[in-house]
Amino acid sequence: MTARILVVDDIPANVKLLEVRLLAEYFDVLTATSGPDAIETCENGKVDVVLLDVMMPGMDGFEVCRRLKNDPATSHIPVVMITALDQVSDRVRGLEAGADDFLTKPVNDLQLMTRVKSLVRLKMLTDELRLRASTTRNIGIEELLSRKPAAEETRPKVLLIDERQSSCDRIRKMLRNTADLDIATDPHAGFFQAAEEPYECAIVSTSFADFDPLRLCSQLRSLDRTRFLPIILLAEEGEDERLIRGLELGINDYLIRPIDQQELTARLRTQVLRKRYNDHLRASVTQTIEMAVTDGLTGLHNRRYLDSHLQTLFDRAVARRRPLSVMITDLDRFKLINDTHGHDGGDDVLREFARRLRKNVRGIDLACRFGGEEFVVVMPDTDGEVAEKVAERIRAEIAQTPFPIGKSGQSMDVTVSVGVSSLKRGMDTVEALMKRADVALYEAKTAGRNRVVAKAA
Repeated sequence: MTARILVVDDIPANVKLLEVRLLAEYFDVLTATSGPDAIETCENGKVDVVLLDVMMPGMDGFEVCRRLKNDPATSHIPVVMITALDQVSDRVRGLEAGADDFLTKPVNDLQLMTRVKSLVRLKMLTDELRLRASTTRNIGIEELLSRKPAAEETRPKVLLIDERQSSCDRIRKMLRNTADLDIATDPHAGFFQAAEEPYECAIVSTSFADFDPLRLCSQLRSLDRTRFLPIILLAEEGEDERLIRGLELGINDYLIRPIDQQELTARLRTQVLRKRYNDHLRASVTQTIEMAVTDGLTGLHNRRYLDSHLQTLFDRAVARRRPLSVMITDLDRFKLINDTHGHDGGDDVLREFARRLRKNVRGIDLACRFGGEEFVVVMPDTDGEVAEKVAERIRAEIAQTPFPIGKSGQSMDVTVSVGVSSLKRGMDTVEALMKRADVALYEAKTAGRNRVVAKAA
């Protein structure tokens, strides 16, 4: 697993020790001996994980972590704080500063490596989402990346899977002010519950009498609906091997019993905030894709989608020896509508036309706004005769009912001209199919408008 790890410590021997361990696992290693150097390195270079010593002169690790997490350019970089201190209050302070994990000196090699690999995988996911989101300027990416966790964020919905009632009661009490907690005492039922409800974190106990908790974690990771659900493992003292295996399987964090309330709430908050950040990125990517292929005014697909999808429908029809038809529609005298009622009135007409068009075609038909007042409908498994009847039905639907304009109660008559063409057997092409429909539309326009012209296959 190739990744760049930044080791930050003011003691050269400590830096060298971690560097040797990481190089043995084929990581690229950067080093810094002070807080300001670490921040500058993160701002200027590609860093995947920061291993940050707490006790440094000048700017300590807590302050370095806080500054990294408050900067939109570096807030997504996972930070593991390393210290000789083993007080719960220090771990909580680090987690509240934004640290993603906390390790105590002397650092166990296996725990170190599994922690780093787990965070590297998470960072790679975040990087991919950030890259996709930043390829467009119209989704508010800068606002998203600079977004700070707000105090009024909704309480997270959390699932605890633990068969011991006493443990469930303690966890419920600890989280009563910070999360909406559901409890499943049966691991099989817990798995289905996690898949069905929109949880933001799952807390899984290792203390099952007759069930392997790592199997549950593996199942959650393999299911699409729970693949990105944060998992925190509650383990007993001495379960190091199970924890290491769990981290390799993709659990996000763990706590050792007896559980401290502050540490539990801090670690839970860290996981929820990271999930919300990545969910927001994912939603932005999805929205961007939709915007790229959808006409914002009418809600129909746009020409970009038509250009990419029509060839697929055409090739499928040819391969299966099935009919395929295309109609191009054009609103008659649309410039007059704009001149009379303004562009807002014209937009009202376009939206209403799209609504009626959608109502008169099938779900498998591809209806697109081609540009301006032109619309295209691609009809799979439809021969020319049927396509002409559909076009005539649409023409009549447009002509028989006036179009409402604005909110004043005004309306106006609108008509449409339609050109239809169908797939020819032999040496036909998408370009030729569209050209025939365009020529037919031109003939409908020149012959007096408000009519359908079909080019026989």
